[in-house]
Amino acid sequence: MTIDLDTDKMQADVADGIGWMTFNNPARHNAMSAEMNRAIPVIIDAFASDPSVRVIVMKGAGGRAFVSGADISEFGERRTAVDARKEYDAVAGAAQRALAKVDKPLIAMVEGFCMGGGVLTALKADIRIAADTSQFAVPAAKLGLGYGYAAVEALIELVGKAAAAEILYSARRYSAEEAAQIGLINRSVPVSDLERIVVELATAIAGNAPMTIRSIKAAIGEVSKDPDRRDLARVAELTEACFTSDDYLEGQTAFLEKRQPVFHDR
Repeated sequence: MTIDLDTDKMQADVADGIGWMTFNNPARHNAMSAEMNRAIPVIIDAFASDPSVRVIVMKGAGGRAFVSGADISEFGERRTAVDARKEYDAVAGAAQRALAKVDKPLIAMVEGFCMGGGVLTALKADIRIAADTSQFAVPAAKLGLGYGYAAVEALIELVGKAAAAEILYSARRYSAEEAAQIGLINRSVPVSDLERIVVELATAIAGNAPMTIRSIKAAIGEVSKDPDRRDLARVAELTEACFTSDDYLEGQTAFLEKRQPVFHDR
C-alpha cells in the first residue's frame, strides 16, 4: 500500500490483515501537530477501503509515548486567534471523526505517555491495551484551555461521571494500573509483552468473520446514542446480511470439519 501523506510524522503499513497507523514524532513525544491530524483521515480512509485490512492498530513511535497531547508549540499560531482556532479545530475534528466512523475494529496500543489529545485519540479505539509503564492525563485545567463537550461526553461514557470529573479537575497523571481500574483502558500488560499481546489480539480479530465484526461494531456504536436517534434498522440489516453470506456457510463448514475458517467478507 502506498499512501501520499505529505508528512513523515505519520506512517501507515499493512501486514497480515492488520493496518498499522503510527504517530511518528518521537522527538516531541508524538505530540499531535496539524499536519499529523490532516494525515489521519487519509490513512483511515485507505485502510477502510482496503479489503486486506481486517483490523487497525494505532501506536506511537519511539517507545516513550503513544501521543503526548497536542503540539503546544503550535498554540500561539493556531489556537489563540479565533479564526486560526476554528481552522485548527476543524482539522483536529476531522481526524477524530475519521477514527470514530471507521467500521473496522480499532485498537490503541499505548506505550509511555498518553496525555490530553492522546487520551481523546485513544478513546476513539474500540479496545485499548497499555504497557504497565504507561501514564495517562488530561492536563487541560493546567493549561487554561477549554475542553469541549464531545470530549467530556466520550470520557464520561467510558469511565463514568465521577472518574471523569477527577481526571479533568485534577489534571493529574494516572498509572496504567489506575487507568485499568477505572476502565480507561481494557488492560495493562508488561511492556515487554505489549506488542505480542496486541498482535495476537489483532490477528484473532482479523481471522474472524468481517461481516459479523462490522455488524457488532455498528450495534455497539448505537448503544451510546439516545434511543430516539439509534439506527437499529441498519444494525438489523447488517446482522441479517451475515446469515445470508458465504462466510456464514464457511463458518458452519469449518466447525464441522474441525478446521480454522477462511472468511472472504461476502
